[in-house]
Amino acid sequence: MIGLASKQSKTKQPKERIGASNYCCPACSCDDVYIDHTRGEVTCSNCGVVLSDRSIDQGPEWRAFTADEQNARQRVGGPTDWSKFDQGLTTIIGRQNVDASGRKLTSTRRAQIHRLRKWQIRTKVHSSDKRNLAVAMTELHRISSQLSIPYSIRETSAVIYRKALRKRLTRGRTILGMIAASLYLACRVHQVPRPLEEVCDQIHITRKELSLCVRLIIRYLNLKIPFSSPIDFIHRFGTELDLPGEAKKKAIDILTLAKEQRLTIGKDPKGMAAAAIYVASILTGARRTQLEIARTARVTEVTVRNRYKEMVEKLGISTT
Repeated sequence: MIGLASKQSKTKQPKERIGASNYCCPACSCDDVYIDHTRGEVTCSNCGVVLSDRSIDQGPEWRAFTADEQNARQRVGGPTDWSKFDQGLTTIIGRQNVDASGRKLTSTRRAQIHRLRKWQIRTKVHSSDKRNLAVAMTELHRISSQLSIPYSIRETSAVIYRKALRKRLTRGRTILGMIAASLYLACRVHQVPRPLEEVCDQIHITRKELSLCVRLIIRYLNLKIPFSSPIDFIHRFGTELDLPGEAKKKAIDILTLAKEQRLTIGKDPKGMAAAAIYVASILTGARRTQLEIARTARVTEVTVRNRYKEMVEKLGISTT
């Protein structure tokens, strides 16, 4: 028993230090106390007097030992989702004409519930802005699925579109164009840029319309959108071209050196990334043709060839 007691005494108990609390020690008049949630005790930090042994545990009454158990036993709703037009905070009146106990409703009660359900559906999108937002968020989910956009970028895109809608920037513009522009800017914010041509191909709008919407949002929302870096395109283009990791690493090193030499200023990031991949593929023996790289990067072969010549000449790289 003594060994067990000594072993238990060495176990660290979770404590919480509370300063300037509602407790006041009658022995030393100190208000700095420790709350031991495991033992339920409130102890004075100055003299050690136990002020209370019946503290209330504000946590849940259940225990969970894994993340799945914790998620299954939680009794709260999901987090706020900006990519839903009602942010996920909606009220749904079911169509089952039974009460909580499973008993059927009377005819009078059924008529009342039917009327409530009808007005609840009407008031969800009663204004033009709500209808616009409902259509836009549906299109956002569709485009995100086609482009394989992660959840975090989709949330940022939804926030940008809501700001544009609040500023009345959507008037005179198509919902599809503004959603595509918001998604394109969100990708740049998260440093996962997507080419304008790729976005246009997926949603079937012209590059001119998308560019106008992008400039409109940047101008009137005063967003701090970082410029796309050629390095951000390396991993994606390299994966599509089935390049080994050595070639990708070499391309990143080449672009880093080119940035130090100020060769990337005023150049298209996709073209610089394509040229770096072409040079790296030659140096590592995993050669890809200029046509393959140009199609993957959505640039012309002339662009790849010109950027390639500049890199080889200015950086002193020998590809023979």
